Amino acid sequence: MRVLVVEDQVRLADSVARVLRREGTAVDVEYDGSAALDRTAEVDYDVVVLNRDLPGVPGDEVCRRLMREPLGTRVLMLTAAGTIADRVQGLTLGADDYLPKPFAYPELVAHIRALGRRSQPAVPPVLVHGDLTLDPARRAATRGGTRLALNPKELAVLEYLLAAQGRVVSAEELLERVWDATTDPFTTTVKATMNRLRSKLGEPPVIETVPRAGYRI
Repeated sequence: MRVLVVEDQVRLADSVARVLRREGTAVDVEYDGSAALDRTAEVDYDVVVLNRDLPGVPGDEVCRRLMREPLGTRVLMLTAAGTIADRVQGLTLGADDYLPKPFAYPELVAHIRALGRRSQPAVPPVLVHGDLTLDPARRAATRGGTRLALNPKELAVLEYLLAAQGRVVSAEELLERVWDATTDPFTTTVKATMNRLRSKLGEPPVIETVPRAGYRI
């Protein structure tokens, strides 16, 4: 899942990004509405976490423009104003969900993950391939009943490959959907992560390399 956090309170924006990255989510951050619109023109995000009270281009206008594009991006609107009228107005603008400040990070993560599922083709809540099982909500993977010690990025790559249901996924697609904009597009990060993941998954091999195409399970 690729998420854009748009929040002018820098400390809050960076804190939200850190929490999501610990969950294995690819996160980009912008601090004003104009920069957010430029970023969404370049990247198809699954979820945009949008502060309604932005300087410059306000969050309401960012939301309106996002809704004009048939990208399937889901918008979670944040605001310090939490009255019913504020929530109704935010949803009327096209936002998919609404969370008043202050909020608990576990609740924010749950809202984002729920919206992320809605932005993508339906997949089972628990992903299974042979003796390999991944529960995205619990961030837990097992093989043959044994818990696998996977870091957040390894879990995210495994989840993406399992959700692809046999489709070949290129390294470029993995880089775009699992990593964020700070990652060098010419890096060997995908290959290195894949090598570690294969080692932890053990034998027999689960991930197949398709020459000049990518990877699949």
